[in-house]
Amino acid sequence: MLKENETLVTEFILLGFTKRREMKVFLFVMFLCLYIFTVLGNIAITLVTSLDSALHVPMYFFLRNLSFLELCFTSVTIPNMLVTLYSEESRISFTGCAVQLYFFLLFGVTECFLLSVMSYDRYVAICIPLRYTTIMNKRVCIQLSAATCAVAIVVAAAHTSFMFTLPFCGSNVINHFFCEIQPLLELICDNTYWNELQVIVVAGMVLLLPFILILISYLQIITTILKMRSAKSRYKTFSTCSSHLIVVMLFYGTALFMYIRPKSSYSMDTDKWISLSYSVITPILNPIIYSLRNKEVKGALQKLVANIFLTPK
Repeated sequence: MLKENETLVTEFILLGFTKRREMKVFLFVMFLCLYIFTVLGNIAITLVTSLDSALHVPMYFFLRNLSFLELCFTSVTIPNMLVTLYSEESRISFTGCAVQLYFFLLFGVTECFLLSVMSYDRYVAICIPLRYTTIMNKRVCIQLSAATCAVAIVVAAAHTSFMFTLPFCGSNVINHFFCEIQPLLELICDNTYWNELQVIVVAGMVLLLPFILILISYLQIITTILKMRSAKSRYKTFSTCSSHLIVVMLFYGTALFMYIRPKSSYSMDTDKWISLSYSVITPILNPIIYSLRNKEVKGALQKLVANIFLTPK
């Protein structure tokens, strides 16, 4: 039963970034261009790693999965954000908000664990090269990818169902551009101390555990690289995992800051801008980083472009 001072919330209003029309137009055009670039870039990476037989190795199998995830991850938030910027008032149903949060968590958690799997792949390739093809065979790669999805499905379902069984107060205004956890907690009627603690604990498990595994992998990788006698060999070996390391720092840096901290440090106006870093900026940088810093991907992209535009009809 609802308390007397509570009302049944059937929809939410997303405030977005600003009410100024000129600023909204500018942000709409900018985010639309970024979204188009993100979609095209990640589709290009997915196609290249799928069509080029030279890239049919574990490293690019996981990169293909990452690009697909980034494509899905941005599609959960950016289209709705564009609607918010275009319209005077953006509304989302109670069910729609729950679905959005579920898929945001699903793709976000999957990416967390996929990045740790990619670091393990680099660890095996650099530290145990003679056993690489045996350990990272096709079956193992598929099982690792499936495991990341399975964990994400459980975490997203549990967290979303828990969040949307809590009592919401009369206010249905979300000070954000999508249904994020922290602004939703602001609308809960009951004392949210245990809810916030639960968010921190889950975030700790989802973010810190993979991050620790990544750190352990890279400590082993760096130790192995430093033992190499040739400076050229050290540089060449480290360059194979530098792109992944950059993506890890960008993604985990902001995600850890957002979710593993006390409520006293929250600022919704600031946090929704910070949310852009892992929901918009990282996905758009992913294809740029991997195409510019990876010779194999760069070469495959050039070959694909040449085949499309330069091949005689």
